[in-house]
Amino acid sequence: MALLDHVRTAGTDPTAPRHLARGAGVGLLLALVATVVWSGSFVASRALHDSVPPVQAAFWRWIVAILAVAPFAVRETWRQRALIRRHLGFVTLAALLGVTVYNTLVNQAGLTTSAGNMGMIMAASPVLMAVYERLGGARLGARRVTGMLIACAGVLLLVGEGALPTRLTAGDLWMLAAAVSFASYSALLRRRPAELGGLAFLFTTFVLGALMLLPAYSVSLAVQGGFEPTAGTVGPLVYVGVLSSAVAFLAWNKAIALIGAARAGVVYYLQPACVALLSYALLGEELGLLGGACMALILGGVALASAQAARARART
Repeated sequence: MALLDHVRTAGTDPTAPRHLARGAGVGLLLALVATVVWSGSFVASRALHDSVPPVQAAFWRWIVAILAVAPFAVRETWRQRALIRRHLGFVTLAALLGVTVYNTLVNQAGLTTSAGNMGMIMAASPVLMAVYERLGGARLGARRVTGMLIACAGVLLLVGEGALPTRLTAGDLWMLAAAVSFASYSALLRRRPAELGGLAFLFTTFVLGALMLLPAYSVSLAVQGGFEPTAGTVGPLVYVGVLSSAVAFLAWNKAIALIGAARAGVVYYLQPACVALLSYALLGEELGLLGGACMALILGGVALASAQAARARART
């Protein structure tokens, strides 16, 4: 609410631009936190590909997330139950896109493509987020568009191993579908009712998303059987449930409230670099000289577009 008050008084309060710039900085930092944490989730999904079926991994991820968020969110959710019922269609759609569909597709992709490719393909999401905002009437700015194009070029060259990619595996296609789902979820967040609390919204989407996964989980359990709970399976599920779900989604949702999906999406371009480094360190997936050069393009594009995003936010 404080940020909204500054927006309303920006014309008369000489300190408003400074506060708005600070808000933009916080938003970019929160987007970075979510991006780094989510990078680890791709590595975790890849690590689980031969031990936990994709739907079961997604279902238990959200059970863990619900348990992690519940102590902080149940009271607020109960207080806002009438408001949630009033906006149930919106909340259900957000849960479907961001919880049920997106993460299940990521786990499915992990069966047939590398963690590095998963992170790189997900970098298509910021482009889609920017398109959604432009369709909504937002101006992106020349520097931000240029930065996005530079970062996107780095991603494409990385996926195509030095050339434009001409062939995608089944896992790559699953990740493209995941990117569309996540971008749609992020764009939808801008329409979240202002009076609906962040924790209540997050907890409700987690519960609804897990419920919508339950039929598919039951089928998977009957057809594929369960998985053995070991350190190698429970550890990654706790990571994606607590950090990649509870912490990262809360940070991402707040970042979008502060700076918008397109600006937060610019930071998301850092994900391929983070995933590449983590997959090399933890899974032994090689990066190479080309990967380093492409990451330099990605980082340079993000730096250019992020600076433009912060200045644009301070002027609005």
